Amino acid sequence: MVSYAHPAAANYYTQPSNPTSKSRGHRLCDDCGSVESPSGPRFRLCGGCMTTQYCSPDCQKRHWASHKSICHHTASQLSSAKQQPPDGHYDENLIKGLRKFTSAHQELLNWAVFQALQLKRVPANVRQQALIVELDYHPNASDSLHRFTLKGTHVVPRTYVTGADANVAADIQRRDDRCRRSGGIGAAVVSIQCGGLSQVMPVEVDPPSQITWDSRDDWPEVARHFVNSGRTDFKPISSTSRGSVCHLIISAMSVCVDALFRIIYG
Repeated sequence: MVSYAHPAAANYYTQPSNPTSKSRGHRLCDDCGSVESPSGPRFRLCGGCMTTQYCSPDCQKRHWASHKSICHHTASQLSSAKQQPPDGHYDENLIKGLRKFTSAHQELLNWAVFQALQLKRVPANVRQQALIVELDYHPNASDSLHRFTLKGTHVVPRTYVTGADANVAADIQRRDDRCRRSGGIGAAVVSIQCGGLSQVMPVEVDPPSQITWDSRDDWPEVARHFVNSGRTDFKPISSTSRGSVCHLIISAMSVCVDALFRIIYG
């Protein structure tokens, strides 16, 4: 029987002490691999794709040769989304909103893909499966934290995401290789989907022995609660007294027009 350091239900469902506070997550410089500190300088986003981040202009310049292909590809996909909206109309705030949603809920998404793929018990799933998070969009909501609600979550073969776009697949593979070279198990893949658009988020995962998060089967309900409540204060629960020491890192986000979800789920 698992002995929790704190009551699980209370941790997940209690009201936030300060609902307006926002914490910055752990972003990874795509060149040198340094991790952004919540109290340190804010990392810079690439001005072309507006997804990849760097700790300094020097790192951004040095990495351009490697980043150029996926950057141009992402930018062209964004342009195509504006010209050919999949549902007959285009909301210019949707793509920006997806990026903000991913940033605001990154710790929740990190935890959700770790739970969904059962990486604590079966680390090899990181190479076989991916998590799709399907959202509903509410453009007239009073604040940005309530413009998206969680419609559904689906665990699918990883090839359903990587097989849809060779450029995105290559970028994920590069991050996968980098993670393993540093001792991790690889890059878990999350695809956040809404209105015919998807934002692909590779999450570089540490070895399970270094991660103290508890395994939970109710992760879809927990994720729905935090997203639909507009809460960004999610913190994973650990069964050890020293708390969570997992260093799941959002390494990149590639936004693309994607009909894959409709093909798979009708």
